Amino acid sequence: MPFQVDIVAPESVVWSGEADFVVARTTEGEIGILAGHEPLMAALATGVVVVESGKEKVTIGTHGGFLQVLNNQVTLLTDRAEISKGDRAEALAVAEELRTQEEASQEG
Repeated sequence: MPFQVDIVAPESVVWSGEADFVVARTTEGEIGILAGHEPLMAALATGVVVVESGKEKVTIGTHGGFLQVLNNQVTLLTDRAEISKGDRAEALAVAEELRTQEEASQEG
């Protein structure tokens, strides 16, 4: 059974739609989410979010933020996020670049 997923950064909705499975990296480790998951709130770590919907798989590099699971809906509020055109390794490189950009903007 699919569930709603919204990935939101300050400047835009990065991805929104129904999914069958979500994998995200939190500060406590990687978590997999299926329909009917218990309510949860977690801090996101710099890393990769994978959203699977049918045969479609979307990989997104994220930096910071929060993940909430409530009433069969997953919401990721992230400081920065970007959809990757490649696999997990490329999405991780995107996430690291987002972290570098954030650190540079804080310095200057």
